[in-house]
Parts: sequence; structure tokens; C-alpha cells
Amino acid sequence: MHRCCHGNCHLSLCFPQKHHDPRSIIGLNLSNRHANNKLFVLCDLFFQDILFPYIIEHLEDHLSTHWEEDECKQDVHLLKKQIEEDMRQNRACPVHAVDQTVHTDEEKAIREVVESVMWQMAADRKSTALKQLQGHMWRAAYTSGRIKGEIYPDVVPSIKTWREHGLKVYIYSSGSVEAQKLLFGYSVEGDVLDLFDGHFDTTIGAKVDSKSYESIAERIGCQPEEITFLTDVSREAKAAEEAGLNVLVVVRPGNMELTDEESAHYNLITSFSQLQLMGRA
Repeated sequence: MHRCCHGNCHLSLCFPQKHHDPRSIIGLNLSNRHANNKLFVLCDLFFQDILFPYIIEHLEDHLSTHWEEDECKQDVHLLKKQIEEDMRQNRACPVHAVDQTVHTDEEKAIREVVESVMWQMAADRKSTALKQLQGHMWRAAYTSGRIKGEIYPDVVPSIKTWREHGLKVYIYSSGSVEAQKLLFGYSVEGDVLDLFDGHFDTTIGAKVDSKSYESIAERIGCQPEEITFLTDVSREAKAAEEAGLNVLVVVRPGNMELTDEESAHYNLITSFSQLQLMGRA
């Protein structure tokens, strides 16, 4: 059980009532000694707004440039195996159109890989093969400086404050652990990986499955009710709540809109700075 660095106190979230106004302040209560608290934050909006469009724009050039390299060959091999498995399981698969501008076997093969990747992304597939290729492309883009991890300005100072008071912060995202580490290692704020105590992705389970959150709680060694989960997706909020976690829904520009029922049900915030530490040991 971790302790507050300013005294012999345990940390927990205090939710006296549902906060329907997303501008409300929600208190992190330092004086509650019933449970310690570990806090989860998400980074999915960046994956949707910056990283996925990067794949769409640069995929064909990436494959053409690296086609004969071992890493690219492994990526393509995994993608082909994924298609074969989909066909065996009678799952939907991309239909390859005839392209009269393609002349060589290599061009044809690259075009088929591009079509497969685009189809999987449009279908919001989370296959290991797709995530591996994306991760390799993002790594090259980050290390070359072509892209940087965009972080909302309230995130870093808020997390630093929470950590100063003993809270542990983890990431659980649909983006792979490698992609998460690239985002925060090459962010506009510099390398901020030391702000996080661990990373999880969908290899532990789908984010809309309550069992995933139970598995995470077990992995980090605490009870579900000791965890506060921040998300911008209502289906994830529902799954986490069913697992027994405290849930906050983050309302940001560009996020999927909540229904009136969801807005009334969940605690809403628009900034991490609204989570303020309250109470003393």
C-alpha cells in the first residue's frame, strides 16, 4: 500500500455525488484511510487524430522503401497469416480490386497489403499483425522527428501533482504498449515516460470487456474499487464500472458525444486539473 509523501495518509477518490457539470471540481481525498488509490489515464484521442492518419498517408511509401528488409518482411508475413486465419474462420476479409496501374509482382503484393491494412483500420480491427506494422511505422516517424506525441497542456502538471502525493498512474490504451511509450517518450513535452508506473494494451483484453479491468487490478495488486479510471468512451466507462472501478468520463473537443443518460450517469471532467487533492493526514 503506497503512502502520501506529505504524511502518513492513504489516498482515495471521494465522490459525494454525480457531477453532471463537466466544469465541476472533483476531490482526491487524502484523509480517507479506507483505501489507497491508483489512477488510470488514457491517450486514445491522439491515436485517432494524429497517428492513424499518418499510417494511411505513408503506408505505401513505407512498404516500397522497406520491402526487402527483414522487419518489413515479418510484418507482411503476419498480415498474410491474419488474412488466412480470417478466411479459415469465415470472417470478413478485404476484397482486392484489379488495379491496371500495377505491373510488377512486388507492386501487386504491396497494393494487396495496403488494401488489407486500410480495410482492417476502417473496420477498427485490433489484430496483432496490424498493431505491429503500425508500431514500426510510428517508431520510425517519432525517432526521425516527423511526428511528436501531442499531450493536452493540463496532463503533465496534473500527473506530477498526483505522483507527488503518492498516486500511481498507469496507461490502458487500444494503442500498443510500444506505441504508448513512443508517444510519451517523444512528446511535445519531451520524454515524460517517468510519469507512468506501467502500461497496458488490448493484449490483456478488450477495453469494452469488464474482465480486462479485473485483470489489470490483479496485475497491479489492488482491488478494483481502489482504481479510478479516466476515459472518453462511454462503452469503456460502462465496462470499468461493471468491474467495480471508479470512473470519470473526460469530455474533450472531438470526443464522441455522450447521450443525455450517459452525461447524467457519469462524473464528467474537461481537464485533469479538475481532480484536486483534498484533506490532510
